[in-house]
Amino acid sequence: MIHALARGQARSAGELGRRFHSAQPTISRHLKVLERAGLVRRSVEGRVHRFRLRQKKLEEARGWIARHQAFWEGAVDRLDRLFSEPPRHAR
Repeated sequence: MIHALARGQARSAGELGRRFHSAQPTISRHLKVLERAGLVRRSVEGRVHRFRLRQKKLEEARGWIARHQAFWEGAVDRLDRLFSEPPRHAR
């Protein structure tokens, strides 16, 4: 859904539902999650709600994910090295 919105054109829940072969309530639930996360912005044109991706928020999320991914990869690597070492016996 983010990829579909990334093209820059605002889309309605119905348009997105047809693209993903999903019912409109399902698409609306997904859009509400993205909206609460600040990743999409809703505009209302009469009875039609259109959604647009908030590029800056997506970049912020990408940065947050990259930082946490680096942290956890480092932690897993250290843990792997720790378990790869021969056990030290207490005397």
